[in-house]
Amino acid sequence: MEKYKEIERSIIKTYRKELWAKFVKALKEYNLLKENDNVMVCISGGKDSFLLAKLFQELKRHSDFPFEVHYVTMNPGYNDINFKKVLDNAKLLNIPLEVFDSDIFEIVKNQTEGSPCYLCARMRRGALYSHAKKIGCNKIALAHHFNDVIETSLLSMFYGSEIKTMVPKVHSENYPVIELIRPMYLIHEDNIINWKNYNGLSFINCACPLLENCDINDNNSSKRKMMKNLIKKLKLDNPNIDKNIFKSMSNINMSCILGYKDFKGNHHDFVDYYDEDLKK
Repeated sequence: MEKYKEIERSIIKTYRKELWAKFVKALKEYNLLKENDNVMVCISGGKDSFLLAKLFQELKRHSDFPFEVHYVTMNPGYNDINFKKVLDNAKLLNIPLEVFDSDIFEIVKNQTEGSPCYLCARMRRGALYSHAKKIGCNKIALAHHFNDVIETSLLSMFYGSEIKTMVPKVHSENYPVIELIRPMYLIHEDNIINWKNYNGLSFINCACPLLENCDINDNNSSKRKMMKNLIKKLKLDNPNIDKNIFKSMSNINMSCILGYKDFKGNHHDFVDYYDEDLKK
């Protein structure tokens, strides 16, 4: 059996409960995919995005309704070693990769003000939306997973002074016909790592030229890494802490918060609606 077929089999058989079932559940629960959608699956070169591509290949093979998929990698200026690794993995996994180039890394490298990571993220997102429009896709699929969601929730509280999380789908403000979806929303990162190791796969971790050796090492100083370590520590006392954080984002008690923003961005203060509630 060819290597890519063994990898596909592991998704459907060995890790069916942890990967495939969670992927399908998210699609259904959050209504992420519809008949005749044209999806651009974004592949950065890491384990998460390559797994997302394989999940979509399986879905395409077994789906009971038609939809189209493009497997797209944006090359923002990867070095030759990292870019070759991306291409080699696409070949190994039998993914028909479409590549388009940009000079985002070069632009970010020359910036002297602000956060380079923030600028890079914004530019990359804009380039992806623009390319999706160019190739006629109405949806962009990103490989954010369960752990990304809960880490974002804590980052928003600790550093953004707001209760906010990463939602399973988002309408684009600048491209109204395009929707961003996160089909791996319910998949835990540990299970992605287990799948990768089970199949003996190796992916780039980060290809940013501003961070030394980041193709093999995490950026240990990052806030997200801090959240990951915090959650890991809290799980020693309460093994369900990650699930509780996730559930809390859909279980907000409106009578016990000091204020909130509605969908139009209007702020509502506790003092303003407290007496109004008593009159009802």
